[in-house]
Amino acid sequence: MARSKSEPSSNSAPDKGAANLAALRAQIDKFDTSILELLNKRAAVAAQIGKVKADQGEVVFSAAREEEVIANVLAAHKGPLAPVTVKAIFRELMSGSRAIQRQQKIAYLGPEYSYSHLAAIQRFGEASVYNRTANIAAVFEEVVRKHADFGVVPLENSTDGRVVDTLEMFMRFPDQVQICSEIRLRVRHHLLANCAQSEVRRVYSKEQALSQCRNWLAKNLPQASIHPVSSTADAARLVQTEDHVAAVASREAAVRYGLGVVAQNIADSPFNETRFAVIGATDSAKTGADKTALMFQINHTPGALADVLTVFKSNKINLTWIESFPFREAKGEYVFFVDFDGHRDEPKVKRTLASLEELCDTLTVLGSFPQARAEDE
Repeated sequence: MARSKSEPSSNSAPDKGAANLAALRAQIDKFDTSILELLNKRAAVAAQIGKVKADQGEVVFSAAREEEVIANVLAAHKGPLAPVTVKAIFRELMSGSRAIQRQQKIAYLGPEYSYSHLAAIQRFGEASVYNRTANIAAVFEEVVRKHADFGVVPLENSTDGRVVDTLEMFMRFPDQVQICSEIRLRVRHHLLANCAQSEVRRVYSKEQALSQCRNWLAKNLPQASIHPVSSTADAARLVQTEDHVAAVASREAAVRYGLGVVAQNIADSPFNETRFAVIGATDSAKTGADKTALMFQINHTPGALADVLTVFKSNKINLTWIESFPFREAKGEYVFFVDFDGHRDEPKVKRTLASLEELCDTLTVLGSFPQARAEDE
């Protein structure tokens, strides 16, 4: 029977869909070419900026300027891409632009795919050269000896508190490094294994990671023994070589070592976060949304700390962190670490520092730097 001329062909709908898809892909290809052209034009201007910086003796990395770029982009952003995606794109764009000016060396507590490594990549991008070290002391040494331009060290965790090794190194090098940036990394622990969860007999991870998951592990793996190792990445590596074992580590470590993610987000607190300090030779310029970090000692007398805190209150400065730390060279003495809202170049911060100089036995400004937000905020 002959088909009516008005009756559509059974193939017309698929043909139309294929044509639409081809047209949309052609638009994507055109946009990609335009984006690439603009990226390279931007990189060429960045190279010129690098030459100006070199002539003026300035460093390539500027935390203040990079935060300004991200803020400007997000202010203009209307979607549909998620802000975290836009930030990641521009972080890598700035990383590549810095590499054109001069490839930078970043020291971090290794091995690869440890949380320190992930924090360093979050801040400096993939185009930097990364020097992994065996401990936090070595990160400071690399920066002090100018073997690295910057170092990334953990400062505090929302669950476990201060990182002792980092505070000790600030005491050892009080005038040789500055905090120029901070990184807030949302720590997402996963259970990695090449067997079923019920078959796991041993669990490896860094001591702090195990502590942050202790309740989950006790409830869900009562049959498994717990074994601390030097890093979460080392724990993932061990899973490759042993049977019936698991690691508490990042998803990136699972990809690197070819492991299965048996259970996701197993930290006891859903708000688990580690704050890292980026250390270098100088701190950062003022952005308007900054912090300043201090280290000081006071007389071991009644009211001495209260007098210091009164200075912050009278100048209407908000403290965002305070830690006391034993001073190992004198029994019963303490060193205090604080950071607060504001930049050392702001008038009220200058007044505060001048008053503290009179009250404290020693006072060291560890740096002023832009306030960080968690990467997924």
